[in-house]
Amino acid sequence: MPSELRTSEHEIKIAGPAENVYRLLAQAEKWPQLFPPNIYVDHVERGEREERIRIWATAGDTVKHWTSHRTLDPDKLRIGFRQEVSTHPVAAMGGSWQVEALPSGETLVRLSHDFRAADDDSLTWLEEVVDRNSRSELDSLKALAESRDAAADELTCSFEDTVQIRGAAQDVYDFIYEANLWADRLPHVITVRLDEPTPGVQTLEMDTLSKDGSSHTTKSHRVGLAPHRIAYKQTTLPALITLHTGHWTFTPNDDGVAASSQHTFTVNTDNIAKVLGADATVQDAIAYVRTALSTNSKATLGIAKEYAEGLAGAGRS
Repeated sequence: MPSELRTSEHEIKIAGPAENVYRLLAQAEKWPQLFPPNIYVDHVERGEREERIRIWATAGDTVKHWTSHRTLDPDKLRIGFRQEVSTHPVAAMGGSWQVEALPSGETLVRLSHDFRAADDDSLTWLEEVVDRNSRSELDSLKALAESRDAAADELTCSFEDTVQIRGAAQDVYDFIYEANLWADRLPHVITVRLDEPTPGVQTLEMDTLSKDGSSHTTKSHRVGLAPHRIAYKQTTLPALITLHTGHWTFTPNDDGVAASSQHTFTVNTDNIAKVLGADATVQDAIAYVRTALSTNSKATLGIAKEYAEGLAGAGRS
């Protein structure tokens, strides 16, 4: 039996215009860069005042997935949300974001939830997750909204590498998704530890070699949307970055499939001198990280190309 209805409310004051704060909350596709628990957000339907989104996010030590309907009211600076498809042990979940401009010039943000657990035994866990994620999201919202846009933009870089492959999208998707085989397939991957508790959701930890011969460990949560997209967010990061999200996409065309690797990362200014030397700049750090990520992505796409084109040549596609 579902538990009784529980409610919660969390709030925070932000030194910044209310309209800017609302805009950050309205752009759900950017939540993986904004909120630590969020891994990937996918729009199912999108209108001017209503939308339906799918969300993958961490809840404690697990990754959960749900579909929500959102109602956006930019005039009242309010966003309502209600889960339409929940994941156990959530029986029901809804709430709202309310943004309010204060006379002091600050902005007050209230995040409200109402929820039921699938059973009484799960209720304490769910209450703790709602509390922990709400606090984390509000803290992240405050930090981003109060940072200067120009400074934040200077530290963040997005780019994409694309390779044309004369093969099938499914074969290329399979190569990237089957990361448990990467240590045997990719020369820059030393070891891999892969967990897939539910189909389409993976936790990938691996040790990789950099161009300079050094090695580092990364951990990511990955979402597989076969056969055209794999999205991910790193949770264990190299020293030079504080954020890394991205996705692999596989787009069929007349010549086979365009396979792309997209990255968004933010430089960790505290570690620039430690990693690159006292005279290194933010731009030096961005160039270094971009080169490292691009080198590995291109190497992976190149070997995926050989794999898929080999299957196509063998008549298996």
